[in-house]
Amino acid sequence: MSKLQDPDPAASPPDGQVHHADELPGADELQGADEEWWQGCIIYQIYPRSFNDTNADGVGDLRGVVEKLEYVASLGVDAIWLSPFFESPMRDYGYDVSNYRAVDPIFGDLEDFRQLVDRAHALGLKLIIDQVLSHTSDLHEWFKSSRRDRQNPYADWYVWADPKPDGTAPNNWLSLFGGPAWTWDSRREQYYLHNFLPSQPDLNFHNPEVQERMLEEVEFWLRLGVDGVRLDACNFYFHDRELRDNPAKPRRADGTPVVRGDNPYSYQQHMYSVSQPECLEFHRRLRELLARYPGTTSVGEITTDNALEVIGDYLDGGDKLCMGYTFDLLTTDFDCQSVMDIVCEAQRHLADGWPCWSASNHDVVRTISRTPEPHSPSQAVLILAFMASVRGSVCIYQGEELGLPEADIPFHQIQDPYGIPFWPEFKGRDGCRTPMPWDGDAAHGGFSEAEPWLPVTAAHLALSCDRQEQDPASTLHRFRRFMAWRGQQPALRRGSFRLLDVQGQGGIFLRQHPRQTLLVALNFSHETLRLSLPAAVTVRQPLEGHGFSGEWDVTQGEIVLPPWEAFFAEVDAG
Repeated sequence: MSKLQDPDPAASPPDGQVHHADELPGADELQGADEEWWQGCIIYQIYPRSFNDTNADGVGDLRGVVEKLEYVASLGVDAIWLSPFFESPMRDYGYDVSNYRAVDPIFGDLEDFRQLVDRAHALGLKLIIDQVLSHTSDLHEWFKSSRRDRQNPYADWYVWADPKPDGTAPNNWLSLFGGPAWTWDSRREQYYLHNFLPSQPDLNFHNPEVQERMLEEVEFWLRLGVDGVRLDACNFYFHDRELRDNPAKPRRADGTPVVRGDNPYSYQQHMYSVSQPECLEFHRRLRELLARYPGTTSVGEITTDNALEVIGDYLDGGDKLCMGYTFDLLTTDFDCQSVMDIVCEAQRHLADGWPCWSASNHDVVRTISRTPEPHSPSQAVLILAFMASVRGSVCIYQGEELGLPEADIPFHQIQDPYGIPFWPEFKGRDGCRTPMPWDGDAAHGGFSEAEPWLPVTAAHLALSCDRQEQDPASTLHRFRRFMAWRGQQPALRRGSFRLLDVQGQGGIFLRQHPRQTLLVALNFSHETLRLSLPAAVTVRQPLEGHGFSGEWDVTQGEIVLPPWEAFFAEVDAG
């Protein structure tokens, strides 16, 4: 964990001191011989394109990240997840890589990256980088060679297939971005597979040469000192060799689909296009690679049907992914029963695996805009505290510590290729990707001296970092205070999880550790709640210093929770 910096004494840790993580009481004891730094860690996701622009071109860059690392360290997080910065034509804004070993010039160069690694480590921050292994850009030299003919050395590096006798695509697989997952290439007179944009052809992981090369691409960055990799679409690496059709999802009795209607991708069960058994063996090989670089980790994105069941396959056994997350919390509306069901279902499918919770990232609507109206800063803080209180590690997307709402981007300013074909039912991902507001009085929020690639909205200027720094009651200071406090609670970082009860919009659970049994109660509503405890649980000591206002009513034996507030206590539990 990084050094905490809090300019306002009122928002400091409860003892009034600012601690380095290694100086926190018992911090060194939280990590035993069989535990790793990433178990229970807090990861801050930086989308570099929108973080900080230092060369006045309207796009954030690596030097901009370096410039703001002290701010990131002040949040009390353990690590950074850096979204793609590799050489790319940017048709999907970096998730279409054309050179895995080069920094795209809009972000800087390898020397800038080395400075980023050094500065992060000097501040006590680990650095996790995005790795997009399932596909490349169609401008990658491998694909340029592969599409040339059927005999070249890269001919089998991508997924090519002959058309059906009538000239149509090999099967019914669909692209996540809309339309068929196959595009015709007249040079080879074959179709190639792309689970995303046509400009993102899928690599053929059934080819051993491809597997070896992708492991080498990962190792290039491990040698440069990164502490881990975030694996984009990590269950998309393999496809069914027989190219069998995906079945349709069941329909209601009246024939209507039990899915969102705006994207046909959701009509299928993706039985053959993703999550193939061969993928697990590749992840074992990747874990073996990481083991040669002690202290490194991986976090994988699992996107598929029944993802909470599938994630267990990728995490259990300690020989594949270190951490993994699904989109279940990323798309919820934060009904208490729903979020507790998600956590409990994940626990059921993870014998010994380590989940990584995230309620927001660069792909989904920002957290506070998915909560019940009227929106308030307390909602943002409670959801951050919820994720940091259940068993697992946590990813916090840039700007969530400010409580930023989703930006409303008009159609003529949309950049996201995912949003344009589905407008207006789905407006794409630009609303969560707008520039970070550093200075509420500066042009473009202090992000850039030039017109930024996406506009900075007025609502974000009012929540800028500089303005929140001056307000001890701001979302930013409440976030810092809670993270500092959490770092001192062994049960919250390493303890087991047991749900006790859901009472309306109030949830109660236990985190149990050899050194501490901690009760957590959360109110996901606009109403004050009074929650009762099971007879087997006895409150020994309500805890303070976390910044929440829930109370223990000794007379009534109830927890009193104001709207969107929390209560923490050490307890005895049978």
